[in-house]
Amino acid sequence: MHRELTDSEIERELEFARHAARSAGERVLALQKSGRWQGDTLADIGDQAADGLLQGLIRGRYPDDGILSEETADSPTRLAKQRCWIVDPLDGTREFSELREDWAVHVALVIEGRCALAAVALPALGSVMWGVALPGRARAGIDGAHTLAHGTSPAPAAPRVVVSRSHTPDWVGRFGLQIGAAAPIPCGSAGFKVAKLLLGQADVYVHKKGLKEWDTCAPETVARALGWNVCKLRGEEHRYNQADPKNHELVVCRPALREGVLAALRAAGALEA
Repeated sequence: MHRELTDSEIERELEFARHAARSAGERVLALQKSGRWQGDTLADIGDQAADGLLQGLIRGRYPDDGILSEETADSPTRLAKQRCWIVDPLDGTREFSELREDWAVHVALVIEGRCALAAVALPALGSVMWGVALPGRARAGIDGAHTLAHGTSPAPAAPRVVVSRSHTPDWVGRFGLQIGAAAPIPCGSAGFKVAKLLLGQADVYVHKKGLKEWDTCAPETVARALGWNVCKLRGEEHRYNQADPKNHELVVCRPALREGVLAALRAAGALEA
């Protein structure tokens, strides 16, 4: 059984995650602003630059920990590790290549399959969200000019739902009608969508297919640290550092909305779609 992290260890690991996410974000933002590359080439260069930086930082500081990254070939050796860093060097590659702001950098530490701490950099906004989701030790914050919304903070009568810019199945519209949602808010990047909630600009995010652990782990960790509900479409919790990194289902919402959201997903046909 893994021993609990001490307060000083939590602070050290958290500062590392914040530094790593911020540094990778600054690197790729500089590449984007240089104007030297466009389109798919810019996306590829950004992915590799961020991944190379994160791999070097993590392997240099924590050589005994596992790593799961979208941009590096996976190794089964991570499955035997109690600690694993799960990173998405550039979440929202398409948005990044289109010079949009809705992309992110994810750096998360999981211990025995559970979210421990994480940072989500929003480079185009100049901010890094961070959180500790360990039981009894939860806390969160943001580096930058923005403020964060707790899961129990006041919400509008008509929930604001973030949706994908390009992949919105029919059940999403039916789901919005079921919960009496306001006009949907389209944006890219799973991390940026969760950030819209945590910045107080939306209330619900639901997604069924196409996600991997690196898409969800860091945003989930920060959301949990802020008291938001995070689960699958039927209410189950996620486990991380699994052999198959697919992590398709994601629900993020205020705890007060949880049961209504899960019921609306059933009624909208999301479980069968």
